[in-house]
Amino acid sequence: MADADAALRTVAHNVKTARTRAGLSLDELGRRAQVSKGALVALEKAQGNPNLATLVRLADTLGLSVSALMQGPQADRVRIADAADTAPLWTGAHGGEARLMLTTPGPAPVEVWRWRLEPGDAYPSHPHQAGVHETVNILTGAMTLVLDGAEHPLRAGQTAAFPADVPHAYLGAGTGTCTLLMTVHLPPGPASAPAALDGSIGE
Repeated sequence: MADADAALRTVAHNVKTARTRAGLSLDELGRRAQVSKGALVALEKAQGNPNLATLVRLADTLGLSVSALMQGPQADRVRIADAADTAPLWTGAHGGEARLMLTTPGPAPVEVWRWRLEPGDAYPSHPHQAGVHETVNILTGAMTLVLDGAEHPLRAGQTAAFPADVPHAYLGAGTGTCTLLMTVHLPPGPASAPAALDGSIGE
């Protein structure tokens, strides 16, 4: 619980810092990110429990990676992230989950995610900012990638890459568990680089 509270305080600080730096009011950020003003006020007070969709919309609107809202500066040259110590940012109705492991530094950051999809799980995503690309590498099982309404079945051993600036979804398929590594490639430029913001937060 203490870790979750600390993570929420980190996100609250980072959202407020990024919003202020961008010169946005609560009303304007809420309008652009399609998040209610009440939810934003609660978030900046380190209250509530924002879900993955909310964090993604806020990050996209502020021109940051999700990690930039969650993590502070990293002092070590080598970062090692353990899935057992990383809280899920999304949990599916049938037991699936998504964990943001880490984000690479530099002008074009890459987010590294571990996903598990159970049959019947579905994660729909709104379009990301222009220039964002995703890859999915299927380790076990099968899933269906839905990109702009078109379905693309994927199985273990396959990797798919696609532009993520259109509606897309991950669907659990088959009869067993699907595990996959997903990367989000953010466009280069100062807007996408994780700023010197001060965690991780579960849904």
